Amino acid sequence: MAALSSLHHISTTLSLLGLAKPSLLAPPFRRPFRGLPPITSSSLEFNITFAPPSPKPKPPPNLKSDGVLDSDSSQNGQFFIPWIVRGEDGNLKLQAHPPDHFMKALAEAKTQKPKKKVDKAAKKKKDISAVGNAGIEPPGPPPKLSKAARRFYNEHFRERPQRLSKVLAAAGVASRRGSEELIFNGKVTVNGTVCNAPQTRVDPGKDIIYVNGNRLPKKLPPKVYLALNKPKGYICSSGEKEFRSVLDLFEDYLKAWDKINPGSPKPRLFTVGRLDVATTGLIIVTNDGDFAQKLSHPSSNLTKEYIATIDGEVRKRHLIAISEGTEIEGVLCVPDSVELLPTQPDLSRPRIRIVVHEGRNHEVRELVKNAGLEIHSLKRVRIGGFRLPADLGIGKHIELKQSDLRTMGWKS
Repeated sequence: MAALSSLHHISTTLSLLGLAKPSLLAPPFRRPFRGLPPITSSSLEFNITFAPPSPKPKPPPNLKSDGVLDSDSSQNGQFFIPWIVRGEDGNLKLQAHPPDHFMKALAEAKTQKPKKKVDKAAKKKKDISAVGNAGIEPPGPPPKLSKAARRFYNEHFRERPQRLSKVLAAAGVASRRGSEELIFNGKVTVNGTVCNAPQTRVDPGKDIIYVNGNRLPKKLPPKVYLALNKPKGYICSSGEKEFRSVLDLFEDYLKAWDKINPGSPKPRLFTVGRLDVATTGLIIVTNDGDFAQKLSHPSSNLTKEYIATIDGEVRKRHLIAISEGTEIEGVLCVPDSVELLPTQPDLSRPRIRIVVHEGRNHEVRELVKNAGLEIHSLKRVRIGGFRLPADLGIGKHIELKQSDLRTMGWKS
C-alpha cells in the first residue's frame, strides 16, 4: 500500500507541473521519464534492523582477573595485552604486568656487543703489510712430500746443473767452441770468481754468471725447432762474408721474438748439419745443441733423401755405379737406395732419387760424379720421417711440432 500511495503522489505532482498527462501515466513504467529534476520525498522510509551483537565469551571460572579488564579500562577504550601466569596456588590467571621473575632476569641480563664484520680484503692487505712493503703474501708452510715424490721431481722436472760452455751457448753468447774460447781467455766469472774450466757445472737459476762484464740471464731461452726450405746461394754458417747465411732469413723472426715471447731472451740459432751453397731443400734450424748432435752424428743412422737433377742421359750402368758406392775420406759410402724417377712433361732433365744415412760431406755429389754423371741441381726433401712440405716456399720456414721431432727419432 505504501508503494501505491507513493506512485500516486508522483503522478499527481507531474500532472500539476504540466510535464505529463494523467492518461499517459495509467500504465506505469511503460515510458521512461526524461529531463526530470531530482525528486525527494520524506514519505520514502525503510525499516532496517540489525542483528544484536554476539555476547562476549566469559573467561573460564579458574582464571581470576586482578583488574586487568576492569570497568575503567573498558570504558576508556584502552587495550591491554594480558600476561597469563601461573600463581603460587598453581592456577592460571591474567594480569596486566609481566611477572616479577621475568623483570628481574631482564634487568640482570648482560647485553652483548654486536660483532663487527671483518673485511677479508682489508685483513689480507694488513697481513701483507705486516710482512713488508714488498707486496707479497706471507709464505705458508712448505708442503710435506715423500722421498719418492722428491726423487721423481728431480729426475723429470728439475733442471740439473750443466756444463758452463753449454749454458753459454744455450744463452746465445756464442757457439760451443766460441764459449770455450771465452772461458779459456778468462772472460767468464761464476759467483765472482774467474772460471777457466768449460766443464764446470753451473745452474743459471742460482749461480751468478758474467761474460765480458754482462750478467747472464737466469732464464734461458726456450728450445726452438724450425724447418727451412733453403734457397740456392746461401751457406749454413755465419763466418764467411762472401756468401749470405741461412740465418739471415730469420731476421724478421728474431725481431718479432719479444712480442711473441715477452721476458724471454732471444735464442742463438744454428743449423743441424750443413748443405753446400748450391744445394737446396730441407734443413733444420734450432738452438738445442743436444738435438743437433743427435741428428747430425753418423751413429744415429738417420736416412736423408735427395733428388738429383742430371744433365744428360741416365743409363742403367749409371744407376748400378751409384748403388755400388764410392770412397769418401777413406770410408766406403754406399747409398741405401737409388731410383730413376719417371719423366715429367714440364721437366726435360732426368731425376734420380738417392737415399743415404751416413751424411758425409758432399756424399751425394761424389756418388753421382763417380758414376760419370753431372749434377744440374740437388735438393734434399726428407730427413728421417719428416718430409719437406710441398707448399713451403723457397726461403720460408715452419715451426716443428713434437710429432715432427719424433719422426726424426728425437724424444724431448
